[in-house]
Amino acid sequence: MVVKPSDDDSKNGKQVDDPNAIGSDIDKQFLGLPIKSAVDKFQLLPEFLKVRGLVRQHLDSFNYFVNTEIKKIVKANDRIESSTDPSIYLRFLDVRVGEPSVTMNAVSESISPHMCRLSDLTYAAPILVDIEYIEEHHAQKAPREKKDVVIGRMPIMLRSRCCVLYGKDEAELARLGECPLDPGGYFVIKGTEKVVLIQEQLSKNRIIIDTDKKGNINASVTSSTEATKSKTVIKMENEKIYLQLNIFTTPKIPIVVVLKAMGMESIQEVVQMVGRDPRYGALLLPSIEECAKEKIYTQEQALEYLETKVKKFQFFSAPPEKEGRALGILRDVFLANVPVHKNNFLPKCIYVGVMMRRMMDAILNKDAMDDKDYVGNKRLELSGQLISLLFEDLFKTMVSEVKKTVDKLLGKHSRSSRFDFSQHLNSNIISFGLERTLSTGNWDVKRFRMHRKGMSQVLARLSFISTMGHVTRVSPQFEKSRKVSGPRALQPSQWGMLCPCDTPEGEACGLVKNLALMTHVTTDQEEGPLISLCYCLGVEDLELLSAEELHTPNSFLVIFNGRILGKHRRPQYFATGMRMLRRAGKIGEFVSVFVNEKQHCVYIASDGGRVCRPLVIADKGVSRIKEYHMKELSDGVRTFDDFLREGLIEYLDVNEENNALIALYEGEATPETTHIEIEPFTILGVVAGLIPYPHHNQSPRNTYQCAMGKQAMGNIAYNQLKRMDTLLYLLVYPQRPLLTTRTIELVGYDKLGAGQNATVAVMSYSGYDIEDAIVMNKSSLDRGFGRCIVFKKYSSVNQKYENNTADRIVRPNRNEDYSGNMQILDDDGLAAPGEIIRPNDVYVNKQTPMITKGTPLPGIPDSAYRPCKQIFKGSEGEPTVIDRVALSTDKNDCLCIKFLIRQTRRPELGDKFSSRHGQKGVCGTIVQQEDFPFSERGICPDLIMNPHGFPSRMTVGKMIELLGGKAGVSCGRFHYGSAFGEPSGHADKVDAISETLIKRGFSYNGKDILYSGITGCPLQAYIFMGPIYYQKLKHMVLDKMHARGSGPRVMLTRQPTEGRARNGGLRVGEMERDCLIAYGASMLIFERLMVSSDPFEVQVCRVCGLLGYYNHKLKAGICSSCKNGDNISTMKLPYACKLLIQELQSMNIVPRLKLAEA
Repeated sequence: MVVKPSDDDSKNGKQVDDPNAIGSDIDKQFLGLPIKSAVDKFQLLPEFLKVRGLVRQHLDSFNYFVNTEIKKIVKANDRIESSTDPSIYLRFLDVRVGEPSVTMNAVSESISPHMCRLSDLTYAAPILVDIEYIEEHHAQKAPREKKDVVIGRMPIMLRSRCCVLYGKDEAELARLGECPLDPGGYFVIKGTEKVVLIQEQLSKNRIIIDTDKKGNINASVTSSTEATKSKTVIKMENEKIYLQLNIFTTPKIPIVVVLKAMGMESIQEVVQMVGRDPRYGALLLPSIEECAKEKIYTQEQALEYLETKVKKFQFFSAPPEKEGRALGILRDVFLANVPVHKNNFLPKCIYVGVMMRRMMDAILNKDAMDDKDYVGNKRLELSGQLISLLFEDLFKTMVSEVKKTVDKLLGKHSRSSRFDFSQHLNSNIISFGLERTLSTGNWDVKRFRMHRKGMSQVLARLSFISTMGHVTRVSPQFEKSRKVSGPRALQPSQWGMLCPCDTPEGEACGLVKNLALMTHVTTDQEEGPLISLCYCLGVEDLELLSAEELHTPNSFLVIFNGRILGKHRRPQYFATGMRMLRRAGKIGEFVSVFVNEKQHCVYIASDGGRVCRPLVIADKGVSRIKEYHMKELSDGVRTFDDFLREGLIEYLDVNEENNALIALYEGEATPETTHIEIEPFTILGVVAGLIPYPHHNQSPRNTYQCAMGKQAMGNIAYNQLKRMDTLLYLLVYPQRPLLTTRTIELVGYDKLGAGQNATVAVMSYSGYDIEDAIVMNKSSLDRGFGRCIVFKKYSSVNQKYENNTADRIVRPNRNEDYSGNMQILDDDGLAAPGEIIRPNDVYVNKQTPMITKGTPLPGIPDSAYRPCKQIFKGSEGEPTVIDRVALSTDKNDCLCIKFLIRQTRRPELGDKFSSRHGQKGVCGTIVQQEDFPFSERGICPDLIMNPHGFPSRMTVGKMIELLGGKAGVSCGRFHYGSAFGEPSGHADKVDAISETLIKRGFSYNGKDILYSGITGCPLQAYIFMGPIYYQKLKHMVLDKMHARGSGPRVMLTRQPTEGRARNGGLRVGEMERDCLIAYGASMLIFERLMVSSDPFEVQVCRVCGLLGYYNHKLKAGICSSCKNGDNISTMKLPYACKLLIQELQSMNIVPRLKLAEA
């Protein structure tokens, strides 16, 4: 580390060049300097990813649910008492989630996730409660206590607090059969891995100004509290302001009537509350007039008016008090998030006033409209919140079921027998409910009006990166079919929160998003202490203010999680105070404070589901992080949490970013700068972080690569050979990329790569490389380039039947094996591992009892079994080998046999490859190495790529990757190509790479002289040649190739089946038929549509034109309606046509065929 002489040193005449002459004072001074180069700050990223990020939001959310929320839910419904005898009750005292275990034969044994994957179990832990209950015995009531009663089983998220993998090091994980790089954050349900996707929603309890279909402006609040959920809309129509609430019969209730019903009778107060500005008064006037027109002046009259508008419920009996309904609705349903204490409706009136004022601002000034797609107005729901809703619903259902059972029992039996309350807790309701919901992905919670489909998905295990991308995916709130561009557009507010590249192409484009690298999603925080803190910091309570003071010009409203706390006269001072407290660690690090100058509000948020990211705090443009902080970090003395605690770094959410001025690099900071980015490349997500030099590519190319990087074959996890997945693609020789990025190292992709470094020559060769096709070198393929292994799982279950019989596996009879399809069976009737299995081979010699219903039979002879062999239906092609056979029992105690079948494939014509820049291509031809061009050094390329792939695609990143890879190979170090990394040293500059190449004796531009392999003469041009990381994608010709002659047909129409899996035909559809008509190829049409498809001979009566039948006894056709066979003709017809005629006849429509002589 060389110390640059600063001005004051040179003034004092000190000699600074000699490092030994430096005194200790200058050393301290140097360490206290702010970081000059941003490279040093990079060390914060791996530290951040240890505590937050990527999958941590799922884990935090689930941990919060298990530690806090489950206790709240049980506490809220902790007492069950019998309605017949209230003195008999049961109380839940405490609830917790135990260790993951499985109960087999009444013995509980602990389980690991890998065991569950292999034997199709659910990785779940018992939910234990302590209860206190009344036991009744001979009319004597005695209270009892019971500890650790199981009320259900909770599926456990891997790597969460309750999981056995939590906090384990690599050796322990390996002993449990887990991969240390596996992120966790998913569930294992019945042996399959399920992810609950992050769900995106509009935020609750916030006022949102929007326009409806007619263009009217409205203000809406979706309230959501523990007790109720409701949506309140205040809208302006024909200059009058109305309230719309589902529980009222009419969608239009004058707002002034509602205010009067809540006790604000004086019109003057209403006007003052909205604002004294005459423009607001003029907008309010028509509504006041309308209220006077209805002759409503007092609170009683207003309540009577509302009473007539309330929906009448059929199933309730008449309400006990006449006037109570309207007031109750105003108290509990209308703006449910604003609490009412002792019938004091003032906070609700003020909230309505604020909503009306916002609405009028939007009418007077169109800029005040809210944007629904703005990320600050969105909340991301994580798995913890979703499972908590589900658990609450199931727990309440269980409590009501128990109550029903107990009431039935107490009402029925004589009280002498012993009654034990705790016997009636049914644990299946919760266990089955959770398991079913997680395995289907359909959240049907009727209690909260929630019906969503596809919220949990099977974890994509195509490659390590597809797993990471799946866990950070964000699922949209509305369906994909709507052709709207608003939500699909890239929002500026997504910067740093959601990845700009990683979104699918096609109908879900822009709706399905992915989290960026350093995003964190918050969980809920306790509200009480924060509210009292606000009042301590000088917020004036609304109760003490009159309506007139609401909108005094220089004071701001303070809104906390959508609740109006009061006013503050010095908002900037208040916000700074809150931020100081947050940086000092006195309040939670995720509390956000946002001063909105336009709306004259200070917003404080502590709710869950906001996206936020860490930034370095700067004072007057100077970063707070100094050299010695980073040195302590790299020495391991300091952690990321210490940076937070000491106020060097803080989390900002999207709203608070609007109050900050963030500099990209430290050099660009001005005195006004408040924060500095940690690293610019963290605006990209995990999948986009694999692309080298993405900032040199055209943006859609990066998006294409994000979609293809998930389909690349490679390694999945360290335990990939122990797994038994339905489909598993592995590359035989995966390599780590020569040109790497910082994200690759952070995520662990360099340990589990999915691709190989191929030497690529960019030239035209052989004409088989048109349209992105690739020419491959046969010798490279022989050496193992692009070779992959495909594993498939076949399973077979020995069913048990109700009459005590079961399937059995018998020893194969070698003497009767004429066709030779039993050769691979061992003597136990199962296929042996290592055997080559061919199509139509038997792999399980199973037999099924003929009689499975009825009374249990004592013993059944061999003759009562019929053979039920499992036959391998595979395609010819590469030879297929049985890799492993596993035996396990499923949850019904049946024997389950799983076969893992292995196939090694080398690349062939038509297999799909892609570089990391969205440049996909298929293998066009494979050429012998003797015919391949070679360089002076004797280097022969592995692939030849057509140069026409570059100009229109503009993937300059690919060219720089080739240069950087070539330099890396020649000088022996990995070069970097992180996004926007040139200024901070995370990406090598092209100049530097070119210098390295020249030093090693290559041309500075990466071009070489090549000699033709066919003639041996030098080629007429210099050829751009070097290593590029190529990925083999899962789309292979062997899985797609399909043709058929004659084959299976559908029963109903007798036409060929469709689809490759069913060996179907290729359909000549309407459009193909039109082409053939245009060519006038009538016989071809006739052949395709009838002769080759479904020809059928029918007997037609020439008189009545109906279909007859052929009588085999009389050897003649007969017409059913004419009752004779005189005028019968035989003709050919498509069977589908005959079917249509008969179906029409069944509906009383009679089609008659008129025949003419051919």
